[in-house]
Amino acid sequence: MTTWVVRAGRHGERDAWCLQNSLGGGGWHEWPDISGISDRDKMRALVDSVRPDASPGARAQWTTQLLALLSIEVGDLILMPQKTGSRAIAVGECTRTYHFAADEPDATRRHRIGVDWKRDDVPRSAIKQDLLYTLGALATIFKPSRNEADARFHAVLATGTDPGSAKATSTSPTDQQDAAEEDLTDPVAVPTLETIRDRVRTHLAENFKGHDLTDLVAEILRVRGFVCDVSPPGPDQGVDILAGSGPLGLDSPTLIVEVKSETGQVSAPVVRGLQGAMLSNRSDQGLLVAWGGITKDAKREIRTDRLSMRIWTADDVLDQLFDVYDRLPEDTRARIPLKRAWVLDEEAG
Repeated sequence: MTTWVVRAGRHGERDAWCLQNSLGGGGWHEWPDISGISDRDKMRALVDSVRPDASPGARAQWTTQLLALLSIEVGDLILMPQKTGSRAIAVGECTRTYHFAADEPDATRRHRIGVDWKRDDVPRSAIKQDLLYTLGALATIFKPSRNEADARFHAVLATGTDPGSAKATSTSPTDQQDAAEEDLTDPVAVPTLETIRDRVRTHLAENFKGHDLTDLVAEILRVRGFVCDVSPPGPDQGVDILAGSGPLGLDSPTLIVEVKSETGQVSAPVVRGLQGAMLSNRSDQGLLVAWGGITKDAKREIRTDRLSMRIWTADDVLDQLFDVYDRLPEDTRARIPLKRAWVLDEEAG
């Protein structure tokens, strides 16, 4: 069984459709049914006839991508990095090979495969940097293979966490790959906004584990105007940070913060623990920093407290960090050496 990355649109416009309908693919609305075309020359001839105006490089890419869609077999592992909602990675198994839905009114949803989506909530923080780099390729469909990718993504399906590789290799393509194979297997990643965020996320995960992440969250809150009392390392009865407004930190809104730096998802009991801590400390608000996200049960638990409780996942911490970075203490910025730069967003437009 092969592992495939199958994206659901440049901007994730088909993310929800794929998950709700147990499907993968879509796109390529210009092309007719490609069933039965297994020869590269025939596929290239079809592409040339549909888009003679495109560059030779673009037509070669489309040819490779369409052949890849036809190559997916029942039982293959399918990864869909979502670009909407939680931006988590969905993982499933192919249940039906390529088929063309001619009666589908939306032309962008006709080229499809069947997928049994086993989970749709794997946070990018649960994937180690080498595989995140691979996922950063812009190709719509490709096979990740380096650094034991297949076995590791199967482990992600089973546990929700990437176990890492004992024999990681370079992320650069080998000289032996020809152009077509390079596009299909481990295509070169480009510095998109997502890959840049992935690199910063990994840096924080490696350098701000445990109580260090609590200290970083406290620094962010101080910039936001809170006076923070940080609990020492060790058991904290669900209270990592006591924060309040005003010169003494006693004015409303007061805030209880629980910080979980693990890559795994936080479950409902942790949410209930924070709710209890809010009551016992008579806090106005609660903040759960769950680096690896929260489970569906935890999301249900928090619905009744939407006006008094918030969740920060790894991506939320990144957003907060980028927003206040230039106002953080110098020693904190030294541990997170960021440089502001303009980067071409290759996925836009």
